[in-house]
Amino acid sequence: MPQIWMTYDELAALYGCTAPEARLQALNTSLDRRKSRDGNTRVKLNVALMARFIDTIRKSEFDLDDAVAALRDAHRAMSGGPAIEPASLRRSGA
Repeated sequence: MPQIWMTYDELAALYGCTAPEARLQALNTSLDRRKSRDGNTRVKLNVALMARFIDTIRKSEFDLDDAVAALRDAHRAMSGGPAIEPASLRRSGA
């Protein structure tokens, strides 16, 4: 199962509230929390919040195909595999 981790500021944007309010929401819904190496605490989204997050991406003008290609490319790069080109370049034949 994929995991999406967000800072309180990112979670606040998803909830439409302030970071302190998002922190309280995370505590009230018992979301997993971890302190990252960069010093920020991140919370793991549950299934309902992941669906909400993905829905907001789909509703935006952001190209989801390019986002998926970028994530796959990042995964390959981190695992030592070959990089791929963005989906928009593959579609246009450039």
